[in-house]
Amino acid sequence: MRIPKIGPGAVVTAAFIGPGTVTTCLRAGVEFGYALLWALVFATIGTIIFQEMAARLGVAGEIGLGEAIRRRFDGAGYWIAAAMVVAAIGLGNAAYQTGNLLGAASGLQILGGGRMEGWGAVIALLASLFLWRGSYRLLERVLVAMVLAMSIVFVATAAAVVGAPGDLLTGMLVPRLPAGSDIVALGLIGTTIVPYNLFLHASSARERWRGPEKLGEARADLGVAIVLGGVISMSVLITGAAQFGGAIGSPVEMARLLEPTLGRWATTFFAIGFFAAGMTSAITAPMAAAYAVSGVLGWVQDLRSPLVRMIWMTVMAIGVGFTIAGVRPVPAIVFAQAANAILLPAIAIFLLLVMNDRRQLKGATNGIIANLLGGTVVVLTLVLSGVAIWRLVTR
Repeated sequence: MRIPKIGPGAVVTAAFIGPGTVTTCLRAGVEFGYALLWALVFATIGTIIFQEMAARLGVAGEIGLGEAIRRRFDGAGYWIAAAMVVAAIGLGNAAYQTGNLLGAASGLQILGGGRMEGWGAVIALLASLFLWRGSYRLLERVLVAMVLAMSIVFVATAAAVVGAPGDLLTGMLVPRLPAGSDIVALGLIGTTIVPYNLFLHASSARERWRGPEKLGEARADLGVAIVLGGVISMSVLITGAAQFGGAIGSPVEMARLLEPTLGRWATTFFAIGFFAAGMTSAITAPMAAAYAVSGVLGWVQDLRSPLVRMIWMTVMAIGVGFTIAGVRPVPAIVFAQAANAILLPAIAIFLLLVMNDRRQLKGATNGIIANLLGGTVVVLTLVLSGVAIWRLVTR
């Protein structure tokens, strides 16, 4: 019996279950209990809404998001759009990459000691070698398997430590922002609705399926995978909430939260999973940035192209720079996810404009409901971003 290939939806889920997700969700649970579960519910729904549009663009429109943006605008409008996409994807992925390198380095530091800065440089070098040669598929499968194992342990731990059902439902359904939680809430959104995943999903869905008749398969694929990703993220937050009122200052403290399930093996298992999550994302994020930017600019989308290499190397270099600078991993990772949420609306607006372009999509354009849902996610994210920025400025 032939085992089917993993669908694009699973790739998207694997991309957002990284060190940023684990760190941000654990911190949210430890510091604020179940109060921010609603942000993950909102983010999971938002991810389904936008990734469905990206899948429809690739499957029914048979076009990638970068190429669609390039065709949608002309003249000065194109250059403004291109500049905004390059800035949003470039800055967002550079911040993400810092978190990826710090996460993977933290895992290796727990296992083998040494300095995090040195491990970060080693991981960046390895990721660069795999990207340069384009021979990372087998490694990616192995690392994704490790991340999946860590995710299963978090789900099991959450089931063992979960509190009262009433408190859980209140956290999921009643939006609130306890004092000091705005950046963390933004981080929960930014680590789930990932802008570069919109580019990645449109392109991978186009490769997997072609034609409107395949949309049902594409939607089923992304629905199952993203809901599963949301459950994993919520399980991580619930695991953290078991230690509500504490604080997380290092990955070692995060690892101890798995002791109810793994006992003395918790630290070692967490370190391996955290390294795998960071390493996988350290390869994926620069690659996705390279494909997104090259698509918008009309360059050949080949990892061996000098221009494409220039993009991913720039993202990698920025991540290495912050890692070597000795920034603390937990605050840096949470900030990176929040920065991604602030940049998200720009990309989401371009996606909405493309999905209403009948010249490119004909019968596959957004309907009223899709536009309302997408617009609501954009507006609420902008409001939350504004609140967070205002509180930072006025502190």
